[in-house]
Amino acid sequence: MSNYMQKVKEQMSTLSTSMKKVAGYLLEHPQLFAMQSATEIGKEVGVSETTVIRFCYSLNYSGFSELQKEVRESLIFAKSSLHTFQADKKEIGSGPRFYIETMQRDQRKIQKMMEQLNERDLHHTVNRLIESNHILVAGIRTSFAAAHWFSFTLNLIRGNTHLFQPGTDDMIHLLSKMNKQSTFVAFSFHRYAKETIKLAEAVKKQGAFVIAISDSASSPITEHADLHLPVQLSVKSTLDAAPAVFSLMNALIAGVSIHDSERFDQYRERYESLQLDDFFYKS
Repeated sequence: MSNYMQKVKEQMSTLSTSMKKVAGYLLEHPQLFAMQSATEIGKEVGVSETTVIRFCYSLNYSGFSELQKEVRESLIFAKSSLHTFQADKKEIGSGPRFYIETMQRDQRKIQKMMEQLNERDLHHTVNRLIESNHILVAGIRTSFAAAHWFSFTLNLIRGNTHLFQPGTDDMIHLLSKMNKQSTFVAFSFHRYAKETIKLAEAVKKQGAFVIAISDSASSPITEHADLHLPVQLSVKSTLDAAPAVFSLMNALIAGVSIHDSERFDQYRERYESLQLDDFFYKS
């Protein structure tokens, strides 16, 4: 993760509303931030040039030029998630405890995530999932695996859950089913796929409740979220955040199964009553 990104995430809670707009623009459009003047950036986000410069000061830069220079350099020398994923593992080496140490690192990431989460928000999330008449789940690129598992499992234990499939789903049909009793669960991690964010904005206009699971309080998806569950880790690769994300999802699924036990039991009994010997081997 670039130094300026880390600074933004650390200082986000202390920024004014106007400066948060600048922070969001920087994280979502670093290429434009690297080329535009402070005046042009201010016009794009609806704040003054002075606010843009004050934002730079808040991150302990000497001014706009210093921050812009760092953004430009980070774009020039940027490494892919695959590169940073491998580089992180090379630190461990190829010793006899390589696999164990890799999993231990995952444990520490889960622990760090647990320290960030609010029990009240988790309970609120579970209650909303239970009360919703329809749930739509979305995640693109590296977020797709999490979105797929979550939607599949949630549909298994409570039904009426749909995974957004960009290549086959009709957007108008999806939106027509969303209302105040519906919930949209968005998985959005760097580099923040625009399609997920646009979908969150659209379902919000339909009155749906939006739950965002993302890696930063300044993630673009949070602008449209009613509830944000953060997975803010210091890892440079979004692939490394996966164990923590799946742990969080598993906790939410467990909460639904316990707090909506009557419906869970109905689905379980129906599931177990099916005879599908032609499709599965007996254990």
